[in-house]
Amino acid sequence: MDSFEINKLIGGLLGTVFVVFSVGIVSDALFASPAPEKPGFAIEATEEPAEGGPAAPASEAKPIADLLANANVEAGAAVFKKCQACHSGEKGGPNKVGPDLWDLIDRPVAEHGGFAYSAGMKDFSKGGAEKWTYDNLNHFLLSPKKLVKGTAMGFAGLPKDEDRANVIAYLRTLSDSPKPLPAPGASAENAPAPAEGAAPVKPAESAAPAKPAEGAAPAAPAPAPAAPPPAPAQ
Repeated sequence: MDSFEINKLIGGLLGTVFVVFSVGIVSDALFASPAPEKPGFAIEATEEPAEGGPAAPASEAKPIADLLANANVEAGAAVFKKCQACHSGEKGGPNKVGPDLWDLIDRPVAEHGGFAYSAGMKDFSKGGAEKWTYDNLNHFLLSPKKLVKGTAMGFAGLPKDEDRANVIAYLRTLSDSPKPLPAPGASAENAPAPAEGAAPVKPAESAAPAKPAEGAAPAAPAPAPAAPPPAPAQ
């Protein structure tokens, strides 16, 4: 092999190396991606209070009487579709994962026949003394596990006030005799009661005549009227 052949081989090798490096440089320039300010992906998590520290305040349910005043039954039927995977709403309907919800309003808690309730629901029921009132339903639908400790219901709840009011208004219609709606506004139960043992205020009686101070001398009697003058001599 003469020097000419060797030069061609070296030239081809150098040309190949040049092309490879050129392609790499051009590719880096075209497809370069800027580095993020912070590496990785940000995952936002709710902060839990430290052990022994104060817990964050939980959202409270608004008075159901005021919410039901503007409730929409048709909208409640749409919300109820979320419940139909676990509950039926027909008269004499079957129990599913949860009990049948026909005639639910004012029904004793954990007393529907043929359904095996959780221990937490039975404890909340107090032997049937607790009922599914409008107020209980409002708080239960907001957060089932908050109202009934140990319930087996896996539903997270309905955080929107209008959704709870609408579905409760719809549940009210699932009855042969729908229960009356509560009057909006403050109820009599929230009115301040008089203090225990306080006597009612009596009107003031007529004032009695003042008595003389003890030890004081009695007032002198009024002087007798003067005698009439003697008759003139005749």
